[in-house]
Amino acid sequence: MERDALVQKTTDELRDFLQVDRVVLYYFYRQWKGQVTFESLNSDEFSIFGTTGADDCFNNNYAEMYLEGRVRAIADIELEPIHPCHRDFLRSIQVRANLVVPILNPSRLWGLLVAHHCQHPRPWLPSDIETMQKAAETLATASSIRES
Repeated sequence: MERDALVQKTTDELRDFLQVDRVVLYYFYRQWKGQVTFESLNSDEFSIFGTTGADDCFNNNYAEMYLEGRVRAIADIELEPIHPCHRDFLRSIQVRANLVVPILNPSRLWGLLVAHHCQHPRPWLPSDIETMQKAAETLATASSIRES
């Protein structure tokens, strides 16, 4: 309960601060397999709760980068040089711009904190990235997450 309340509060606060359409937590329940377990939306039409993502696109190379702390900010998926599999997946869930920050606990990549802007491109400011990183760190260091 404590973990769930913390994650929901965090995603809600991030969506409000960033003024985006959706903020989600993508939780890894086993190595590189996961799903959206929390979301904060500005409209129910943007819900992707329970989706598992494009497993074919997320491989060991991407996982390794996130394990090393990679932050990925894409202002416009239509202009960014990304793998077609990734672009198709983002289109399928109505993403036009996204910001992804890893949640790392001492033993593993626990999840990804993701902000989506669905309606149009969005440049990400350094303050946006810093706020997401701080939120991910807060989640990663919470005892209810550190021990899960």
